[in-house]
Amino acid sequence: MSRTAPSIPESLCLLRTSALGDVSHVVPLVRTVQHAWPQTRLTWIVGKLEHRLVGDLPGVEFIVFDKGKGWAGYTAVRQALGGRRFDALLHMQVALRSNLLSALVRAPVRIGYDRDRAKDLHGLFINRRIPARRGEHVLDALGSFVEPLGLRQTTVRWDIPIPESAHEFAHTHLPGDAPTLLVSPCSSHRLRNWRPERYAAAMDHAAGQLGLRVALCGGPSAYEREFGDAIRSHLRRCEPVDLIGKDTLKQLLALLRKASIVLTPDSGPMHLANAVGTPVLGLHAASNPHRSGPYSDRQWCVDRYDAAARRFRGRPASELAWGSKIEHDGVMDLIETEAVIERLDAFVRHRRADQTAL
Repeated sequence: MSRTAPSIPESLCLLRTSALGDVSHVVPLVRTVQHAWPQTRLTWIVGKLEHRLVGDLPGVEFIVFDKGKGWAGYTAVRQALGGRRFDALLHMQVALRSNLLSALVRAPVRIGYDRDRAKDLHGLFINRRIPARRGEHVLDALGSFVEPLGLRQTTVRWDIPIPESAHEFAHTHLPGDAPTLLVSPCSSHRLRNWRPERYAAAMDHAAGQLGLRVALCGGPSAYEREFGDAIRSHLRRCEPVDLIGKDTLKQLLALLRKASIVLTPDSGPMHLANAVGTPVLGLHAASNPHRSGPYSDRQWCVDRYDAAARRFRGRPASELAWGSKIEHDGVMDLIETEAVIERLDAFVRHRRADQTAL
């Protein structure tokens, strides 16, 4: 895109602190700006955990916000900003906490969400809005934050750095080239999680009928350990490689990249798997896969969002506000074990056909 020199911003401040999936969706915007305006200085205010994922992106200054420190976290951000003035702020998070952070950023142009997607007084902290569009994936909505500056995100590229040590970790725990199903069973939104016995049935099928190596991964929380143990208690034909609580975020990226396919609900690992180019068998009933599913390829997902809308909201998904979440007890039971097994079978047939063609 042709731009005259005076219109190119010298500095931009990006504000998106969480969560892992959404932070990964900001990376293509960073790449878009760096490609179009290589001289523009980028500063990104990001969460402490999320910094471990993207903090080594080249050409970006990171200011870490630690929400666990309370007011001291805001003070640290203010000190790191040092009273600097930016040409524009991209206020990409709708939350009262983020509004307070945005007030610390000095910028004459303050870009935020359109009125339909703004809430929690977001509109009081901005003076320009992204285009109002219904039906956008979250990544496209975040990418549109450069449009008020005269730029358009037309390509999507991640290339999140993965250190060699992380690749070595993945090769140690998943040696060789065996086709691998990596199961990341937990979302931070617990009502998005499938039943342990259904995960176990799908894993038994993958190992016993499809000959896949199966691995389990997850964070270090007690809940995720208990959930993984519950899955294992139902397994009959599969002894998975158990990596729950054993990896860092960078090591997770390497594991996801090494996997053949990832089975997961709507979660951070879903989007990280997509970012490293690994197919995702996403489980969607509580959330709309067209808004928050794996961005690049949703052909392997199981989508019961419309069924959930009809059962729990009494109307089809097309009549709900875009982005509505249907997080009710039992909503994920709408995803049948047979439907997940069918997608696994279809993926393996597709993979084998591609290998035969080569």
